[in-house]
Amino acid sequence: MEPAARAVLYGSLLVGFVLRARIVFSDDGINWPDEIYQSFEPAHRLVFGHGLVAWEFLEGARTWAVPGFVAVWLALCKLFGADSPSTYIPVVKLVFSALSVLAAAGVYRLARGLGARELESSVAAATWSLCALALYFSHRAMSENLAAVLLVWGVALVLEENATRQGRITGASLLGLATLARLQSGVVCVVVLGVLLARRSSRREVLEVFGTLVAWALIYGAWDAAAWHSLPSAKAGGFFHSAVVYYRFNIVENRGAGWGTAPWPYYFVSLFHTMPGVSLALGLSAVAAFRKGWPVLLTLAAFLALHLFVAHKELRFMLPVMPLACALPALALSLLPAKPARLGLVLLGVVLAVSAINVKTLTMGEVGSYPERAGSSAWDDFGPVNRLLLAASKQGDVCGLRIDAAHLAWTGGLTYLHHQAPLYMPGFSPQPGYFNYVITRAGSGAQRIATEGPWELVKLGPTCVPDVSYSWRLP
Repeated sequence: MEPAARAVLYGSLLVGFVLRARIVFSDDGINWPDEIYQSFEPAHRLVFGHGLVAWEFLEGARTWAVPGFVAVWLALCKLFGADSPSTYIPVVKLVFSALSVLAAAGVYRLARGLGARELESSVAAATWSLCALALYFSHRAMSENLAAVLLVWGVALVLEENATRQGRITGASLLGLATLARLQSGVVCVVVLGVLLARRSSRREVLEVFGTLVAWALIYGAWDAAAWHSLPSAKAGGFFHSAVVYYRFNIVENRGAGWGTAPWPYYFVSLFHTMPGVSLALGLSAVAAFRKGWPVLLTLAAFLALHLFVAHKELRFMLPVMPLACALPALALSLLPAKPARLGLVLLGVVLAVSAINVKTLTMGEVGSYPERAGSSAWDDFGPVNRLLLAASKQGDVCGLRIDAAHLAWTGGLTYLHHQAPLYMPGFSPQPGYFNYVITRAGSGAQRIATEGPWELVKLGPTCVPDVSYSWRLP
């Protein structure tokens, strides 16, 4: 690799990880409950034996791929005595941050594999490493982030020019794993096969990828069967149970619309608001790079089409394929002579610097969340509540806690509290003594343990009365 390309690639990856690590230790907020209750909380229940249970893990609407991945890191922390939430939560977030940087390296591999030059490919990697969208979401333990790194490396290994047999099988396996992590990734598997056929790849090459994907589909079905076969609603032994439930919930019954709906331009508008300069660069590159980048464009189009016609939309749904889009500038600029290409690289570098510098100014409206409070900061949302939960985790006598500051779904749950103690909703007034700690508005007059902004953690009494009717289901 030429020195300039190496410096840009490794420098951007290093800076990208440092920026992500800084966010990990400064942001305890939640963008959406899934980053706790589809990953951390079931993993905490698996490793430590207790946790609130979301409906998806009662009805079997998810695989255990993402919670299982998080559980590995929680188990390692437990093994080495680092089983405090103030330790294992940053550890897991740093792991997801590292995966995001690894996805940026995958952008370089994809761009090179499709014929882009080294320096242009390095700047493409920097596009994902430094753009505001990646910096905002990367540390969050979500299926989209796990799928993103798997998809970009999977597509890169399968579709690169002169791919080896081992590379194709490895890449197809990564695509299969991505589908285990996030079902919508399956459309990428279909498109990749279509690209191979359109390229007139040899029958052997197509069968290698197809056979590997079929094998992973069977693993998906068997994993579901092992996890959900005992549910009353399970059919055919539970094979593909999560896929069936997910499809029925979101497509047939359209129950996802209960969490909000948006018109079809939502993704384009939200991406532009989150990172206008980068979005413009990606849009122009999509037009200019068609000759080299049509496999990427076809993949993006199929993935986007899958989501456009679903009423419930969130910007994070696009994360799995955004690293693929970041390869487009490299492909577009590689079609230009060296001097104009260098000018384009400089302009893109300036755009990325602005995006990274301004990331902390993002609002909820700019990241496409909560239109009713679009002007509020996108950072540290409900963070004060989670820090008070961390303070409560250090109290050895917690036997019940009420949170008046937020619905339980927008808190860190037992992952942050780490005590097998009931959590109660705002305003809940059960039999006195069901809880001995409360997170409430400052100035309550009770014994104060800690304060965060307008909220305080207070202690009510030394012990609790057991709540035998308490349900560990997330309300």
